[in-house]
Amino acid sequence: MEGAEGPEGPELEQRVTELERRLAGLEESEGRKARPAVTERPDFWALDGLRAQLSEAGEESGGVLFTGSVRLPTGERYEWQYGLPTNELLAGEWEDAAEAFAALGRPVRLRLLREIAGGRRTAAELTELPEVGTTGQVYHHLRQLTAAGWLRSSGRAGYEIPAGRVVPLLVALAAAGH
Repeated sequence: MEGAEGPEGPELEQRVTELERRLAGLEESEGRKARPAVTERPDFWALDGLRAQLSEAGEESGGVLFTGSVRLPTGERYEWQYGLPTNELLAGEWEDAAEAFAALGRPVRLRLLREIAGGRRTAAELTELPEVGTTGQVYHHLRQLTAAGWLRSSGRAGYEIPAGRVVPLLVALAAAGH
């Protein structure tokens, strides 16, 4: 499965595998018995599936799921999902997320990420863009994005968004009202 890279890779892959196993079990059981609709809106199919999985797992606090099937302008494809029970999210150390959010807090950094997703991968290509600052400023922003895990070096002064960060980046943009 693509997208299970990064520091959380093995744990994330284990969770996704478990979610996929549960979903397969639900799909199999649907053939044997009709499942009552959880919502009355057919466009909430992902929410219906999440609720069913949480119910099967006995998770009463609810949960959050984000998922995506993405093809970038470069042709790269990523399929990724991640879910957590609400109680785990509420009990976690939210402060640990500050660096990742802070790295996205500058318009020029978001522009650099968009350009990298679109195929401009080298520092030279990125420094040629209008309104991104001097070469030194661009390198500073690239270092900040790399330190926060939104980018990684891909050799020969190139950068890429790690597979496990493509969908989360797009989710963050969608959550921000993009």
